[in-house]
Amino acid sequence: CRSPNAGRSSATKSGSSTGSARPGRPLKKAARLGAHLVFVDESGFLLIPSVRRTWAPRGQTPFLHHRQRRERISVISGLSVSPRRRRCGLYFLLAPKNIQHPEVCAFLRDLLRHLRGPVIVIWDNGTIHGGEAIRALQARYLRLHLYRFPGYAPELNPDEGIWQLAKRALANGRPDSQRELFRHLRSHLARLQRSPSLLRGCVRGSDLPLF
Repeated sequence: CRSPNAGRSSATKSGSSTGSARPGRPLKKAARLGAHLVFVDESGFLLIPSVRRTWAPRGQTPFLHHRQRRERISVISGLSVSPRRRRCGLYFLLAPKNIQHPEVCAFLRDLLRHLRGPVIVIWDNGTIHGGEAIRALQARYLRLHLYRFPGYAPELNPDEGIWQLAKRALANGRPDSQRELFRHLRSHLARLQRSPSLLRGCVRGSDLPLF
């Protein structure tokens, strides 16, 4: 949900071997096609808790006791903007392992089941965003258009805001199992789905504002 500023950033068509496309190309294409824009990213959440500053009685430093375990939940999510820029949505898929091509393809198929008409996905240059499986999926669903952000530019992706909100909400927590972490994470992401103001805030907080 944001548009590249001229001379600053651009998006490149997925699968292209050339350099950056003209600034705003996917946004102009979305306007021309009446397409949904979907900003996609992946993240991981560990059983080892993240720690944030909190309140405590003076002189009583709080301690967070946890088990030293390496299990994690990986998530792929997409923050969508409707063709007329009036609505934002959130779609996500959770996995008990690292996100790979099968999970990316499953996520994109689910996205297409929910969104009608052309869909323009913009994501980073990760290796799981390319390859034969992704090309085959795109060839099967001609209304799916894939573009890439410039390298090393997370500030351009509104979906980064989703991870910031999720990790802030889960900070100082101490899940005892991967299943418990899965439940807490799914619950929080579902709450974000029901909060248009927070989703729109993620768009406005990026460097590509559309509103």
